Amino acid sequence: MKWLAIFFTLFILLIIVLADAGLLAQYIGFVYEVPWGDKAGHFILYGILTLLLDLAIFKARPNQSRKLLAATCGLILALLIGFEEFSQQYFADRTFDLIDLLFSYLGVTCSSVLAVVLNK
Repeated sequence: MKWLAIFFTLFILLIIVLADAGLLAQYIGFVYEVPWGDKAGHFILYGILTLLLDLAIFKARPNQSRKLLAATCGLILALLIGFEEFSQQYFADRTFDLIDLLFSYLGVTCSSVLAVVLNK
């Protein structure tokens, strides 16, 4: 699980770098043509990332509270995601979008709850 979480984190970072460079649309431009496709992408990608990280952390720390681990992981991700969304103001091909941030946070929250429920 740890390696899957690491590889998915690297995948997310690749998406961010491509978007910052203005190259993402040529690879997944169809997402922007679907109504709310971008928002769904934020929810799904950050949700998957959260789930993988939570499950890896649960396995690494089996004696600690799942709820506390998920909350801590979620808060750290929320800070990093917020920073990344805010930083988009400084890239010509990107724009800060509060709704994108909201959907990212919803993905983190829903997946944190799912991880805890799956590991009771």
